[in-house]
Amino acid sequence: MKKILLLATTVFFSQALFAATDHFYLKEGNHIQHMKITKLNDEVIVTADVDFEPNANESNAKACAGDIAGQAKFISENELLMKKHAESAASYCELTINLTNTGATVKQSEGCNYFATGICHFSTANNELKKVN
Repeated sequence: MKKILLLATTVFFSQALFAATDHFYLKEGNHIQHMKITKLNDEVIVTADVDFEPNANESNAKACAGDIAGQAKFISENELLMKKHAESAASYCELTINLTNTGATVKQSEGCNYFATGICHFSTANNELKKVN
C-alpha cells in the first residue's frame, strides 16, 4: 500500500513539473481582459475572459462579459491559434495570439461575437495584454 501511495504521489508531482501557466491582463477604461495560457507537456490551453461595466457617463452602454477556453496550437514560434466552435451557430471563434517578451496581442474572428457580445471583445486592437509575473 505504501508503494502504491508513493508511486501515485511521484506521478502527480512529475506531471506538475511539466505544467507552466502564463497570465496576461489589460485594463482599458472599464474594459478588462484576462488571458491564461497553460502548457502541459505537448498540450496548450488558452482561457480568455472579458468584462465591461459602464460608468454613469456611459448611459447608452450596457454591461457585458464573455469567456472562452480551448486547445491552441503554435503556428509559429510566437503565434498561437485557438479555435472554438460556437454551439449556438455554425461558426468558429478564432483567436490569433502573438506572444512577446512582455505580453501578448489578440485578434479575433467574427465568430467570437457569440462568446462576447456588445462592446465586449477579446481582440486587443492596438494594445497589449501585459504579462503578469
